[in-house]
Amino acid sequence: QVQLVESGGGLVQPGGSLRLSCAASGTIFSINVMGWYRQAPGKQRELVASITSGGNTNYADSVKGRFTISRDNAKNTVYLQMNSLKPEDTAVYYCKAVHLERIGLQRNYWGQGTQVTVSS
Repeated sequence: QVQLVESGGGLVQPGGSLRLSCAASGTIFSINVMGWYRQAPGKQRELVASITSGGNTNYADSVKGRFTISRDNAKNTVYLQMNSLKPEDTAVYYCKAVHLERIGLQRNYWGQGTQVTVSS
Protein backbone atom coordinates (compact mmCIF):
# COMPACT_ATOMS: atom_id res chain seq x y z
CA GLN A 1 0.00 0.00 0.00
CA VAL A 2 1.11 3.51 -0.84
CA GLN A 3 -0.22 6.63 0.84
CA LEU A 4 -0.03 10.06 -0.76
CA VAL A 5 -0.22 13.24 1.31
CA GLU A 6 -0.59 16.59 -0.45
CA SER A 7 0.11 20.02 0.96
CA GLY A 8 0.51 23.59 -0.18
CA GLY A 9 -2.93 24.58 -1.41
CA GLY A 10 -4.70 27.75 -0.40
CA LEU A 11 -6.10 31.08 -1.48
CA VAL A 12 -4.02 33.29 -3.75
CA GLN A 13 -4.68 36.39 -5.82
CA PRO A 14 -4.56 36.29 -9.62
CA GLY A 15 -0.97 36.47 -10.78
CA GLY A 16 0.30 34.90 -7.59
CA SER A 17 2.15 31.67 -6.96
CA LEU A 18 1.71 28.49 -4.97
CA ARG A 19 3.79 25.36 -4.57
CA LEU A 20 2.11 22.01 -4.04
CA SER A 21 3.89 19.01 -2.57
CA CYS A 22 2.92 15.35 -2.52
CA ALA A 23 4.84 12.81 -0.47
CA ALA A 24 4.43 9.08 -0.94
CA SER A 25 4.91 6.67 1.94
CA GLY A 26 4.21 3.06 2.79
CA THR A 27 5.53 -0.07 1.15
CA ILE A 28 7.11 1.40 -1.95
CA PHE A 29 8.75 -0.79 -4.52
CA SER A 30 9.02 1.59 -7.44
CA ILE A 31 6.99 4.60 -8.47
CA ASN A 32 7.06 5.14 -12.21
CA VAL A 33 4.93 8.19 -12.96
CA MET A 34 3.81 10.86 -10.53
CA GLY A 35 1.43 13.58 -11.52
CA TRP A 36 -1.04 16.26 -10.62
CA TYR A 37 -4.66 16.36 -11.68
CA ARG A 38 -7.34 18.90 -10.90
CA GLN A 39 -11.09 18.97 -10.73
CA ALA A 40 -13.14 22.14 -10.78
CA PRO A 41 -16.81 22.17 -9.70
CA GLY A 42 -19.01 20.64 -12.37
CA LYS A 43 -16.05 19.53 -14.48
CA GLN A 44 -14.19 16.30 -15.02
CA ARG A 45 -10.84 15.63 -13.43
CA GLU A 46 -8.06 16.59 -15.82
CA LEU A 47 -4.33 16.06 -16.04
CA VAL A 48 -2.27 19.11 -15.12
CA ALA A 49 1.26 17.70 -15.32
CA SER A 50 3.13 14.45 -14.92
CA ILE A 51 6.73 13.34 -14.52
CA THR A 52 8.42 9.98 -14.91
CA SER A 53 11.10 8.58 -12.65
CA GLY A 54 13.56 9.55 -15.36
CA GLY A 55 12.43 13.16 -15.35
CA ASN A 56 10.35 13.28 -18.52
CA THR A 57 7.51 15.76 -18.11
CA ASN A 58 4.13 16.36 -19.68
CA TYR A 59 1.89 19.41 -19.25
CA ALA A 60 -1.63 20.39 -20.11
CA ASP A 61 -1.64 23.16 -22.71
CA SER A 62 -3.46 25.46 -20.30
CA VAL A 63 -0.56 25.46 -17.82
CA LYS A 64 2.48 25.32 -20.10
CA GLY A 65 4.92 28.09 -19.30
CA ARG A 66 3.27 28.80 -15.92
CA PHE A 67 3.51 25.52 -13.98
CA THR A 68 6.57 23.39 -13.36
CA ILE A 69 6.51 19.83 -12.09
CA SER A 70 9.54 18.35 -10.36
CA ARG A 71 10.36 15.27 -8.37
CA ASP A 72 12.71 14.06 -5.66
CA ASN A 73 12.98 10.31 -6.19
CA ALA A 74 14.94 9.79 -2.98
CA LYS A 75 12.07 11.31 -1.00
CA ASN A 76 9.28 9.90 -3.22
CA THR A 77 7.94 13.43 -3.45
CA VAL A 78 6.55 15.39 -6.35
CA TYR A 79 6.14 19.15 -6.50
CA LEU A 80 4.07 21.52 -8.60
CA GLN A 81 5.24 25.11 -8.78
CA MET A 82 2.35 27.24 -10.00
CA ASN A 83 3.07 30.77 -11.17
CA SER A 84 0.93 33.43 -12.82
CA LEU A 85 -2.17 31.81 -11.41
CA LYS A 86 -5.51 32.58 -12.97
CA PRO A 87 -9.04 32.27 -11.60
CA GLU A 88 -9.61 29.36 -13.96
CA ASP A 89 -6.89 27.42 -12.13
CA THR A 90 -9.24 27.20 -9.16
CA ALA A 91 -9.86 23.53 -8.42
CA VAL A 92 -9.11 20.67 -6.09
CA TYR A 93 -5.66 19.38 -7.02
CA TYR A 94 -4.97 15.66 -6.67
CA CYS A 95 -1.66 13.85 -6.66
CA LYS A 96 -1.40 10.52 -8.44
CA ALA A 97 1.31 7.89 -8.32
CA VAL A 98 1.67 4.89 -10.61
CA HIS A 99 3.28 2.26 -8.44
CA LEU A 100 4.93 -0.91 -9.69
CA GLU A 101 3.50 -3.46 -7.23
CA ARG A 102 5.50 -6.28 -8.74
CA ILE A 103 6.85 -7.13 -12.17
CA GLY A 104 3.99 -6.72 -14.61
CA LEU A 105 1.53 -5.16 -12.17
CA GLN A 106 0.99 -1.43 -11.74
CA ARG A 107 -1.54 0.26 -9.50
CA ASN A 108 -2.69 3.87 -9.32
CA TYR A 109 -2.80 5.68 -6.00
CA TRP A 110 -4.44 9.04 -5.34
CA GLY A 111 -4.05 11.66 -2.68
CA GLN A 112 -6.95 13.21 -0.82
CA GLY A 113 -6.78 16.48 -2.74
CA THR A 114 -5.87 20.03 -1.83
CA GLN A 115 -7.95 23.09 -2.65
CA VAL A 116 -6.44 25.87 -4.75
CA THR A 117 -8.50 29.04 -5.03
CA VAL A 118 -7.41 31.95 -7.20
CA SER A 119 -9.46 35.01 -6.43
CA SER A 120 -9.09 38.69 -5.65
